[in-house]
Amino acid sequence: MASRSSVIVWTVLAHLAAELPSARFGLASAPVRRAAWARGLRRAFERLGPAFIKLGQLISVRPDEFSDELVAEMRSMQDAVPPLPAEAIRSVIEAEFGVGPDELWATFDDEPLASASIAQVHRATLAAAYRPVWGESLPAGADVVVKVVRPGAAASIRGDVAVARRLAGLIARTRLARRFDPVALLDEFATTLERELDLRVEGRFSDRFLFDFRDDPKVVAPRIVWPKSTARVLTMEFMRGWRLTEIEAAKAAGVDCFGLAVHGATAFMRQVFVYGRYHADLHPANLFVTPDNTIAYLDFGIVGYLTPEERMNITQVMAALVYRDADRAMRYSERLGVHVPPDRVEAVRAGLGTLLDGTTRPDGTRDFAHFGLGFLSLLGEHGVRIPSGYGLLIKSLATVEGVARALYPEIDIVATAQPFTTRILGAAMGDPARLRERMPEAVRAALRVLLT
Repeated sequence: MASRSSVIVWTVLAHLAAELPSARFGLASAPVRRAAWARGLRRAFERLGPAFIKLGQLISVRPDEFSDELVAEMRSMQDAVPPLPAEAIRSVIEAEFGVGPDELWATFDDEPLASASIAQVHRATLAAAYRPVWGESLPAGADVVVKVVRPGAAASIRGDVAVARRLAGLIARTRLARRFDPVALLDEFATTLERELDLRVEGRFSDRFLFDFRDDPKVVAPRIVWPKSTARVLTMEFMRGWRLTEIEAAKAAGVDCFGLAVHGATAFMRQVFVYGRYHADLHPANLFVTPDNTIAYLDFGIVGYLTPEERMNITQVMAALVYRDADRAMRYSERLGVHVPPDRVEAVRAGLGTLLDGTTRPDGTRDFAHFGLGFLSLLGEHGVRIPSGYGLLIKSLATVEGVARALYPEIDIVATAQPFTTRILGAAMGDPARLRERMPEAVRAALRVLLT
């Protein structure tokens, strides 16, 4: 382990040193320096392998804890590695099922569709019809993809996580930990990785997602073929469509991109405000528009969960955005775990008021990313630590807005959320328990008005 620790430290230092000329040996402006160090870290993480590639991906969805430059650089990280020989993938499949892929599927393509740090994906066809947990049956001959965990990936990743935990403990005692808790980040990272290493977790969430949207023909996800799936092998429906980087081709094929933008944003709000579980890693590779005019969600490796109380609190934060109410935003963010020290409250409130005043675009629509990511940056400037779930949700909402605007530039994500927030707040107002709780305060307020 000690030797691996040395490799990690020296790899990071070597790549940071390679960026010294770009940073003008520390004399460049702060943004230029931050961009240089971020680039060096990204290259080091790519060199260090699967665990660090995944750590970089986690950093890329945490703008609440890391600089804009580092988040952007890690978002550009390439999770693509040279493919393994077909024999290595076939050996994993045989170890899981006791037979080779030619006996499990009608056809199995040895040429991979994609090869990433944890898993490799191959195309296949079903040998027999299969009725999934939810949705219509997949016929014999249907195209599927087979996702296979790379041999040795789990042991290698877990070993690196153990080393990274030791290094995180050392970092926690330095000034680098002022803005984020490296030990907590590694704990979150380890949990996320364990979920990704067990492909059944992704499969179960896909099934749950399909059930949640069973009444919505415009939203789809891969159907899972469970008899041909294990912890290390996941067989799922092959989804055809266009990535968001291929929108012009989709439009040329007659896809209603404007309509799908609004519908997709509404679908995400439903995940957040109705079900309390949502896809937290939306990017062009994980979201397709299909020839059938549907939105296909892929790769449920990173998901977020909200309790009913958290859903109520985030609803109030959205209401604060609608009404430009800084006090409400701070009050309900506090209930979500955002604790602003008393001596920073006025400064944060003033900064938040400025953000709220700047959320309306020239076309009259509201800019959630300006508010949400700006709020996270504001809290970071004042040394306020943000719960991971809160930061992940804000980032996800901002990403959904960006995705929707790529399809429909005039969309207003806040207006899209409004029917959900209105319904939740209306239900809360009629909740007997809430009425009992608030009634004494309401009576006192009424008496003050009547007696003055």
